[in-house]
Amino acid sequence: MSPDDRWRVGHMIDAAEQALAFVHGRHRKDLEGDAMLRLALTRAVEIVGEAAAQVGEAGRDELPAVPWPQIIGMRNRLVHAYFDINRDILWDTVELALPPLLEQLKTALGTE
Repeated sequence: MSPDDRWRVGHMIDAAEQALAFVHGRHRKDLEGDAMLRLALTRAVEIVGEAAAQVGEAGRDELPAVPWPQIIGMRNRLVHAYFDINRDILWDTVELALPPLLEQLKTALGTE
């Protein structure tokens, strides 16, 4: 993987870890009354997607199990339909999708 792609994957890892830290000890219902949590999770997931979009084709090919189109699509949805974010999907993305993604990315970089 090129140094630039490694750097971008590192950004994905950092943002995913931040999102998971934000939800630690929290519950889905917390998204309803905590605008800061909603914005923090939205931004962290956006960063994961933006960094993924910047990983080159060769870098993506080295990690075929990573769902690149879905990650980038999520970013696009959050950015362009910011007024209509499904909070259940946002929560599930952080709680269910980020942990295995984080494991994949850390393994790929040899940081796990």
